[in-house]
Amino acid sequence: MNTDQTIQQRLNQIRLDIELASSECVANHIQPELVAVSKFHNADHILAALNAGQRIFGENRVQEAADKWPPLKFAYPDCKLHLIGPLQSNKVKLALQIFDVIETVDREKIATSLSKHMQQTELYKDCYIQINTGEEQQKAGIIPADANAFITFCRNQLKLKIVGLMCIPPVDENPAMHFALLKKIADRNGLVNLSMGMSADYKTAIRFGATHVRIGTAIFGPRPT
Repeated sequence: MNTDQTIQQRLNQIRLDIELASSECVANHIQPELVAVSKFHNADHILAALNAGQRIFGENRVQEAADKWPPLKFAYPDCKLHLIGPLQSNKVKLALQIFDVIETVDREKIATSLSKHMQQTELYKDCYIQINTGEEQQKAGIIPADANAFITFCRNQLKLKIVGLMCIPPVDENPAMHFALLKKIADRNGLVNLSMGMSADYKTAIRFGATHVRIGTAIFGPRPT
């Protein structure tokens, strides 16, 4: 079986799994969008997913996305690209040119830089705030206790279009409690979109109200070294 067929079959299975998990979730009436995480994978693999009908993708690194995505987006103008990895200040301007959605607004410096460059370039993009639900020192994101104030700051002072929240639970903890916490923070701030759940736990995330699930390995296979 060639790579294109394998990726198409995996996508079809994941779509079925998402539909089933959504149908079993009484609290979630929205079928989540699938964000296909294509980091480290080449254009051929991405084209296989595009040809299978996938239109939302996620990349972790701004420069990697800038190197491979412009011709793909030219050929498939209806696809959308999410930044799901850390953003550095010196890459903000480039990120706004490449990405349609910024999921990792994780600190005041980046939020301020995004606001400044959006106003200068008029490239206004949807933004998610990354919440560090596990309060892990090595991980980026706003701690839950500061979430309300930071969301208000981004909305009111910086005029960013905050459309949702995202999180990456600790690898050694039950993700359910982190998904529940993210949903609680979103609800009290009137936010609908929740980007949570990856290849290993996306079905759990759907039960807790995920609107976007970020899946890479289960679609494209192991990442190239």
